[in-house]
Order: sequence, then C-alpha cells, then structure tokens
Amino acid sequence: MKSVEFRREREEAWRELERLLDRVDSSGLTALEPEQLMRLPVLYRAVLSSLSVARAISLDQNALDYLESLAGRAYFAIYAAKRPPGRTAVDFLLRRFPRAVRAFHRHVVLAALLMAIGVVTGRGLTLADPDHFYALVDEEMAGGRSPAASTDDLREVLYSKKDAVGALSVFATFLFTHNARVGILCAALGFAAAVPTLLLLFYNGVTLGAFSALYETRGLGLELWAWILPHGVTELLAIVLCAAAGLAMGESVLFPGRHARLANLALQGRRAGELVVGSVLLFLVAGLIEGLFRQLVHDILVRWALAAATAVFWAVYFRSAGREET
Repeated sequence: MKSVEFRREREEAWRELERLLDRVDSSGLTALEPEQLMRLPVLYRAVLSSLSVARAISLDQNALDYLESLAGRAYFAIYAAKRPPGRTAVDFLLRRFPRAVRAFHRHVVLAALLMAIGVVTGRGLTLADPDHFYALVDEEMAGGRSPAASTDDLREVLYSKKDAVGALSVFATFLFTHNARVGILCAALGFAAAVPTLLLLFYNGVTLGAFSALYETRGLGLELWAWILPHGVTELLAIVLCAAAGLAMGESVLFPGRHARLANLALQGRRAGELVVGSVLLFLVAGLIEGLFRQLVHDILVRWALAAATAVFWAVYFRSAGREET
C-alpha cells in the first residue's frame, strides 16, 4: 500500500478527531454535542487501526509521530478522569489522605513513639543537669530561653504581646514555610534507609523535652504546654506523618520484596507522598494557630481547650474519614 493512498483514505477521520480533541482540550467534554461524544470513541478506534497499519507498512516517521500523538490525546480525553480541582481537593481531604494515614499506621505509630522517646530523653537529661540544655538545644533555636534566663523572662515568652496584629500573618507564613520544609526533609531522607529520618525525628523530640524540663524547673510546665499544644498537636502530628513517609520509604529500600530496590522505592514513594501532601496542609493550620491565635489569646484554659479540641478532631478525622459505608 502506498503511503499517499493510505493517508488520502484516512486523513479526513484523523482531522475530524483532531478538531474534537481541540474542543475537549479547551472546554472539556461538555463542549461536545451528543453526536460528537458518540463519534469520539469511533474515531479513536479508527486512529488505532491506522496506527497499527502504518507501523506494519513502515509509513514515514512524521505520520507515525502524528498518529501516536493523536491516539494518546484521544485516550486521555476518553478514559482519563477529568474532575474540577475543587472536587479533587475535597476527595483528597475526605478520602485519600485519611486512608493513606491508616494504611501507614505502623509507621505513624513508630514515628510517634520515637519522638516521645526523644522528649523523655531530653527532659531526663536536662532535669539531671541543667547544663545539658546547652548541648541539646541550638543557641539560635533557644532564642535566649536557657537555664541562665530568669523565670520572669521565660514567662514573658509565653504571654508576650509585643507582636502587632498586622505582623502576625507574616509570622504565620514564616512558620508554615519553615516547618513544612523540615517535615518534607524528614520524609525525603527516607531514601537513605530512613536513618537520617530517625535521627532528625529523635532530635526534635529531645529539643522539646529539654524545653519542657527547663520550664518545669521554674514551675511553668503546665503553662509551657498550654503555649505549645494549641498549634503543637497539629504541627507535631504533621512532623510524625512526614517521618512515617520517610520510614515507609526506608523500609522499601531495606526490604524490597519481589521488586528491585529502586522500583520498590518509587512505588512506595508515590503512596507515601500523599502523607507529605496532607502534612503540608497540617503545617499551614498549625502555622496559623501559632502565628495568630496563640499570640492573641493568653488565657491558659482557652489554650488547653483548643489543644484538646484539635486532638479530638484529628483523632476522629483519621479514624473515620474516607471509610466506605456498609
């Protein structure tokens, strides 16, 4: 069969399909009339047939490239799920994210346990010798809060009103970007058999434990936790979820099963990535609470109430959301 005859007999159908696909690309499937919707799969099958014949007769490369591109566009127009971004986001929040957390529950529990061990370790070392605080907490992170600071100075941090309301939104944005960067790093380091993830997670717990011991020795332990937990419940949960994603990827490297290590890492990474995406949203919520609510509300009972409310909310959300009705 000559190439010119082959193209002359089929090119009209190709052009028709191309016109329909252009309309779909610009306005979606709803832009097509009912007759055009019925015509679309017919033309798609015709292009697949043409592509098969074209390969068999060694049609020129430009025509092959054109048919392959046209067939690919038609496939995605017919079979690919096309949903509005809003609906996709709602589906992720109500189903995919909580399901991912439940699917990696072993890694979540392990990450939470390791952070708790870090808190206990940091607290115990600092209570045994306050000078350990300087070795456990970076000077920049301490921000003047150390055993050398007076009790009044430590209390002032918990109830400071120096931030203007207009500057709080900027502060919240900074906290979100900083904490999200740490969490994503915790997940990304999972490729190295999760060893850096474990160390980073443990160190975060140690730092928190050292601070808690410092304030506890000054009689400010409950007030410190009331200052931390309104945003900390959400923020620590986000860090734990990111670390769980890193642990899952580390497990895929150490125990690849029937897949090659890189293939298993890629497979597990795509699944664990949902934890990271959801955690970024949690960091945003925590940043808003830390930068706005905590700086404006100083009543200790209100702070504890918000901490309890967020803990209950996340527990119910991850336990119940996304489950199929029976």
